[in-house]
Amino acid sequence: MTEKCRCGDHHAWAAPNPQDRPTAARQPLLASTLAREDRVEDTGGLDPTDRVTCRTHRRWLHECVASPVHTNPAIGYRWCRRCDHQALVAVDELTGDVAIHCGLCGRTPRSRANQDLVELCRRSLALARAGRFPETAVA
Repeated sequence: MTEKCRCGDHHAWAAPNPQDRPTAARQPLLASTLAREDRVEDTGGLDPTDRVTCRTHRRWLHECVASPVHTNPAIGYRWCRRCDHQALVAVDELTGDVAIHCGLCGRTPRSRANQDLVELCRRSLALARAGRFPETAVA
């Protein structure tokens, strides 16, 4: 299902691409975090919008947050309410910077949902680094 927006482009709103889903997590910390978040979410103890991993793509959130699947106009994730348009996300894994800006007006959409998303991506980055470099992780 696609929907026409005011920018003239078609954006995929519905189903994720099945090729985006890796067969298994290759990193132990990612695999254990995915399993824990899946389990806690299934029991009602975790809101799906509070995850640092992606249940759809089976990756750290910061690695796939730019996918159209992560746009949710209803709650405001990756959405510019001013332009009624999808916002873009840029994640710099070296500096840890996460930025969201509108694809039409270029401004940063200020919403609690987008602020939470930036913070979740930063936490995701920190955990991914800890998984790659466990000797530098602080207990």
